[in-house]
Amino acid sequence: MLGLLLYSQLENPMMIYFIWGLGVLLTIGLIISFILQRRTGQRLKNELAELNRLKEGNVEYEFVVKAMKLSTWHINPKLRTITMDNDFREGQDNYMPSPESHVALLYEMIDKSDVQRVIAALDDICTGRSNFYHQQYRIKSGNSGMTYWEESFAIIADRDADGNPSKIVGTTMRIDERKKLEADLIKARNKAEESDRLKTAFLANMGHEIRTPLNAIVGFADLLPVVESEEDRNQLINEIQNNNRKLLRIIDGLVSMSKVEAEGKNLVKSQTDLVALLKDIAKDHATIIDQQNVAFVTQFPYSQLMMNTDVAKLTEIVNNLMQNAVKFTQKGRITLGFDLQEGDHVRLWVKDTGKGIPEADLAKIFDRFVKLDEYIPGTGLGLSVAKSHATSLGGSIGVDSRLGQGSLFWVDLPLS
Repeated sequence: MLGLLLYSQLENPMMIYFIWGLGVLLTIGLIISFILQRRTGQRLKNELAELNRLKEGNVEYEFVVKAMKLSTWHINPKLRTITMDNDFREGQDNYMPSPESHVALLYEMIDKSDVQRVIAALDDICTGRSNFYHQQYRIKSGNSGMTYWEESFAIIADRDADGNPSKIVGTTMRIDERKKLEADLIKARNKAEESDRLKTAFLANMGHEIRTPLNAIVGFADLLPVVESEEDRNQLINEIQNNNRKLLRIIDGLVSMSKVEAEGKNLVKSQTDLVALLKDIAKDHATIIDQQNVAFVTQFPYSQLMMNTDVAKLTEIVNNLMQNAVKFTQKGRITLGFDLQEGDHVRLWVKDTGKGIPEADLAKIFDRFVKLDEYIPGTGLGLSVAKSHATSLGGSIGVDSRLGQGSLFWVDLPLS
């Protein structure tokens, strides 16, 4: 360059200006090139950082989707096609439409009771009438033929120049466990409400049942001092004793019911002779039956029958059935017996010729303090206790009755 300048000065003085101008231009070009190169490098560096952030974001996004057990999908609102992007839902029977499937295929899989609601909600977001979609629905499994619960959320991710939705993204999760929990909670709430209602009715009925014999005891006791006839006094004493027994049966029923609810299905089984047990029960009840108007007989097809059971619960079942028959039979006959059933079961039964039970009331006869006649005492707790004990012993209890023709109460129990 220096030689060129010296030559230019000797040969052509004007050449020096040209050379200096060219040098300045080259210098400016180099500076501009350097600046542009730095800007390009910075832009590439920023883009690389952005790519790294996107990569990290995708990793975090996938982690969240996996952790929440979601599936992700997108819908083309104009074509009404749906594509599943990821599926991390639990279960092997998840419905997976093919890529770019029409949403009508999804509608075919949704339960009939939910499909119209889902169609309307998806149509609202696809047409832009709604910005958000949220639905819970049952969907039919393609493998097992069963149904399972899903919950889906979606939003409009992009719009075209006219403001119409061009892309919708959404997520779906299975909510079978949540629905089961909700059903259990509703069941528990209904049970609590029913229990509260039954408790109120129970207390009201219990007060009435206790007050009836108690009023008789107090009333007849007040009359004793003013009655002079020995026959009348004996009759009053007899009525007081009868009502004492009624009151004691009610209290015994309350105690038994409390034990049933507290002990649940706890059993203390032992070998016992059923015939001997029934004979003892029959002997006890023979003394409280009005033998002038009611005949009491037994029908035991065997002289001995060994049975492995909870003796206390079995005794209480038969006692309650007998007490019920005595209470509602003013004349005729009461029969206590048993028969062997198939499958090593025995049926114990008490038959009476009492008033009988209307067919409409048979289903509730084993409820607590059922009162079928305004002028006759209710059933109290005996039949309810008998039913609870029969269930805990692995058996069943029932009644066959027709109004005006008496009743047959029976309980089927296993022999072992």
